[in-house]
Amino acid sequence: MSSQSETFGDSAHAAVRDEAATEARFGKPTHGWRLRLYAVIFESETRAGRMFDLLLIAVILFSVLVVVLDSVQPIRAQWGRVFSGFEWLFTIVFTIEYLARLACLKRPMRYARSFYGVIDLLALLPTYLAILMPGLSVLIDVRILRLLRVFRVFKMSRYAAEYRALVTALAASRRKIMVFVGFVLMLVLVFGTLMYVVEGPQHGFTSIPVAVYWAISTMTTVGFGDLVPKTDIGRGIASMMMLLGWGVLAVPTGIVSAEMVRHGRAAASASGVGRGLLAGALGQPGTQVCADCGADAHATDARFCRCCGSVLS
Repeated sequence: MSSQSETFGDSAHAAVRDEAATEARFGKPTHGWRLRLYAVIFESETRAGRMFDLLLIAVILFSVLVVVLDSVQPIRAQWGRVFSGFEWLFTIVFTIEYLARLACLKRPMRYARSFYGVIDLLALLPTYLAILMPGLSVLIDVRILRLLRVFRVFKMSRYAAEYRALVTALAASRRKIMVFVGFVLMLVLVFGTLMYVVEGPQHGFTSIPVAVYWAISTMTTVGFGDLVPKTDIGRGIASMMMLLGWGVLAVPTGIVSAEMVRHGRAAASASGVGRGLLAGALGQPGTQVCADCGADAHATDARFCRCCGSVLS
């Protein structure tokens, strides 16, 4: 129960921080209809704000579904007029929402130049441009960028701690990953060159770059099938690369996972909060926890704390 309360509390604090950042950057009105409109559009902790966010998510997802279905030719031939009507409805709704966002801010141009301001504009322009300049109708598929607007509604900055943990793990393991990538590149170059020599142009391996492309698709277990070895030696090399591919895919996952576990242990030891939770999450029910400093991850036969030296109970 306490962990759930902490989670909800963290989400609430993160939401408050998001709204404070928006207020400081774009300017919150102080009174009148602009303040009421601001509360609905930008303050998701109010009831009206939550309803607005849910409605906006539904409209965004439905509009993206229409864009996807409209790209299927048989469906478009039958429902094209309906899709066009829905598209204009979505465009009008998003236009009103975009203008409302600008109208209720003290610094609307700053919002218009922001990342989500540009995404909002890109959600509108394709439909208007297709009418004004038919030659640009190919840009209509840019509407799929509307899906990015869902991330703002979900307030993804609430997960900043998890994002930082992942970035820290990737940064800490970058040297190992670079060595691993270099090793893989060497392997695909060697095997690709070998396949070029064994199979040759008569079997589709017309050059070393083409053979390296085949080696990459084979080692990553993708196997498009556009190039297939015809000789027994070539098939043997391909089989060896397929088996190597299993291990190749597992190595970077293990490197990053180990760094994330190490980062989690360091954070738990430094904060002293949630003692024993890390051990439980890692599936180590026998791990001892220090009663004085809260450090965990001790060996089952340890007698003293690895951090403060206290006697373990």
